[in-house]
Amino acid sequence: MRICPFCGHKNREGLFFCEDCGQNLNDERLGTTLPTRRFEQQPNELSAKATWGTARFRQGATVLLHIRDANEPLILQPAKRTILGRADTTSPSQPDLDLTPYGALEKGVSRIHAVVERSEDTLTLIDMGSSNGTHLNGQRLMPDQPRVLRDGDEIRLGKLIAHIYFK
Repeated sequence: MRICPFCGHKNREGLFFCEDCGQNLNDERLGTTLPTRRFEQQPNELSAKATWGTARFRQGATVLLHIRDANEPLILQPAKRTILGRADTTSPSQPDLDLTPYGALEKGVSRIHAVVERSEDTLTLIDMGSSNGTHLNGQRLMPDQPRVLRDGDEIRLGKLIAHIYFK
């Protein structure tokens, strides 16, 4: 019996082509491989740079939220669920982190814009169906779909831009 290297079919001895898939059973190239082409590498030409920080958020850690054009970062100890948005006295729902002092109304931040959820060792960001969207590192989030946050990520709520750092 000759076993076809392409489909695994057991063929009778003496056949030139597989009865099942039609591949050539006598192809001499079957056992050989082509070597990988080697490039002359220039120093640092192909070296990758790390662009993402860790996703691990340890117990007792805090978050530094650097809002663009703000003098000082916001320091927060994320709860199980932290709502980001802007306060509005006419609304019964208020965010846990009020971004109104940072131009949230002018920058299109919704009252209940996004949520940062804490699990055992990670943080996730969830868009709450905001009017102007939530972006993570330039990619718009689908509403109600959690995305893992990493140290150094850029988040955008409407046109309000911030970087998040784990400390």
